[in-house]
Amino acid sequence: MSNVFYSPGHQRAAKVNDLFASIARRYDLLNDLQSFGLHRLWKRRVVRLANVKPGDCALDLCCGTGDIALVLARSGAETTGLDFSEKMLEVAKARSQKLKSPTSISQLPTPNFIQGDAQQIPFPENSFDIITVGYGLRNLASWERGLEEMLRVAKPGARLIVLEFGKPANALWRAIYFTHLKCSVPLIGLLFCGNPQAYAYILESLKHYPAQMAVAEKMRGLKLANVRVINLLGGAMAINYGEKPV
Repeated sequence: MSNVFYSPGHQRAAKVNDLFASIARRYDLLNDLQSFGLHRLWKRRVVRLANVKPGDCALDLCCGTGDIALVLARSGAETTGLDFSEKMLEVAKARSQKLKSPTSISQLPTPNFIQGDAQQIPFPENSFDIITVGYGLRNLASWERGLEEMLRVAKPGARLIVLEFGKPANALWRAIYFTHLKCSVPLIGLLFCGNPQAYAYILESLKHYPAQMAVAEKMRGLKLANVRVINLLGGAMAINYGEKPV
């Protein structure tokens, strides 16, 4: 994949949108294959960290097909899922509608899904008690701007949680991990998208994303409280957590 994916401004945004439009229907399957299904457990852990309380308002950025947003809603939060990709939102809305259909066993609370830019969140300051982003921060033209926007729309005391690919600290494990990605990503893209480069954005994005320790440093720079890093799979994945000061 060419570096145009990482060029600033509208050119990059269009590239990202085209990419996710092409894989939207297969996105959940691809994630299951890439993580051996573990991403579902990690997303549930994000929701546990969110510590939903009665009356909480939650925002899930880069919500994709709605995994995290749906669990937040089921946990009792009034939830909004925001994503740049219209095709991904179509899948999320379809999943949500199934839960509200007359044939559904139980009528579970569902999120409101909207199209928008995580770097220009269309909500005023101090709007949400919980703000999450799963596998989306590294895809922004400026992940730092994304964190700043999360803080802007967070209420005092809000929990900000980022689930993202990481970079293992152990050199041997890091080499094994990146070798796995280099081998598996093109194969998955070829088998399920007919194009070995279709899912290669993972590798390219990781070259430009400084991962969990830099995100934690940025959170501290923004004066977030209780900042911590939860490494998963030896740091191959990670959750960054912080709270907006009261």
